[in-house]
Amino acid sequence: MARKTKQQALETRQHILDVALRLFSQQGVSSTSLAEIAKAAGVTRGAIYWHFKNKSEVFSEIWELSESSISDLETEYRAKFPGDPLSVLREILVYILEATVIEERRRLMMEIIFHKCEFVGEMAVVQQAQRSLCLESYDRIEQTLKECIQAQLLPANLLTRRSAILMRSYISGIMENWLFSPQSFDLKKEARDYVAILLEMYQFCPTLRALPA
Repeated sequence: MARKTKQQALETRQHILDVALRLFSQQGVSSTSLAEIAKAAGVTRGAIYWHFKNKSEVFSEIWELSESSISDLETEYRAKFPGDPLSVLREILVYILEATVIEERRRLMMEIIFHKCEFVGEMAVVQQAQRSLCLESYDRIEQTLKECIQAQLLPANLLTRRSAILMRSYISGIMENWLFSPQSFDLKKEARDYVAILLEMYQFCPTLRALPA
């Protein structure tokens, strides 16, 4: 009985997150209240507060679920491409771009982040968390690039921090532009080519190389 109750609680929690994601994408985060989420989810406000302290916690968990899928994918690709961190990186970047098109949950999350979220009021704490995640993202990307260099898959004098900043900005920019105007280009069809362009910049762009001492 306890197991069933726990499972029901998990299902309710996920249902609340799914409904919140849809409302955030339709109305914007600031314009959506917990009371509206509860009503749309068919649960009481008490049930909402049993699972989440506030709206920023709802948003943060939706974001964490989105990011956890990428971590799981990285583990899968590292097993598939042992000793080849560049292929792992390439496939993850292709997935991120393609998933923006074909996976509804990820597309809605990206739409919210780029176009439907104002980091004011109770959401200010989320903005601070996002800044920390941004720095962590640069660190993770830079570490992967260093692994590629060690495997002799990228130039030894590649400026890894500059390259990490470029990668995050480049991928985010492509997603944001497509979400704003999906008819302007075929992101799913061209995703692999856009990733290839980025990696070619790492291979051949002199401005991404450290100058000799």
